[in-house]
Amino acid sequence: MGMMRAFLLGTLGLVGVALAAPAVAADLPARPWAKAPAPMIDPVYNWTGFYVGANGGWGTSRKCWDFAPGGVFAGPEGCHDSSGGVAGGQLGYRWQAGTIVFGLEAQGDWAGLSGSNVSLLTGNTDRSRLDAFGLFTGQLGLAWNNALLYVKGGAAVTSNKYDIFTPGGALLASGGNNTRWGGTAGVGVEYGFAPSWSVALEYDHIFTDRQLVNFTTPAGGAFRTDRIGGDTDTLTARVNYRWGGPVIAKY
Repeated sequence: MGMMRAFLLGTLGLVGVALAAPAVAADLPARPWAKAPAPMIDPVYNWTGFYVGANGGWGTSRKCWDFAPGGVFAGPEGCHDSSGGVAGGQLGYRWQAGTIVFGLEAQGDWAGLSGSNVSLLTGNTDRSRLDAFGLFTGQLGLAWNNALLYVKGGAAVTSNKYDIFTPGGALLASGGNNTRWGGTAGVGVEYGFAPSWSVALEYDHIFTDRQLVNFTTPAGGAFRTDRIGGDTDTLTARVNYRWGGPVIAKY
């Protein structure tokens, strides 16, 4: 009889606990619902837009002189390398389609490329100096997100100065300032280190044919005519600021 009473009391106790559980649960505060975190966004660098920048570096120019009285070749006077620093700026626009980047650019640089040699015919010193150049080019590039490899080509213009000195160093004749047009081709690699900023390293070759240069004495008298020309190579570091392009992201 005692065992039956204990069993009955235990059973009633369990039932009571079971009935009380829903009521206790109803009094508990509701569990807050948390929204799933947003997926991570992987930004894509886009090269489309206008850009402006500055550049600086080094250049060399190979100049060859021929004695050409009356415009007729009479003999070579020799060649020399002109070298020095270059610095300037560039302005352009690029647009990107997939991984292909197209562009147009105008660049203008001051230059201090100078050199000389002793003439093989006269014994005087022939000096060349390239003072400035401009490049007007189209670009074609391949982009890997914020890295860009590109080639460029188009027209080039150079400003040159030619002088002849005596063996003692006195100015004998000057060819004045000569503006020359030619072609250019180059290659560069650029890296975008911020949404609107990029740095680049670029090599350019300027093609210029020889032209006739008429020399005059310091007093203004006619001296002689030479045929002078040669190509130019430059290597520059560049920094660009870009604006006006789209803001694109992918998941």
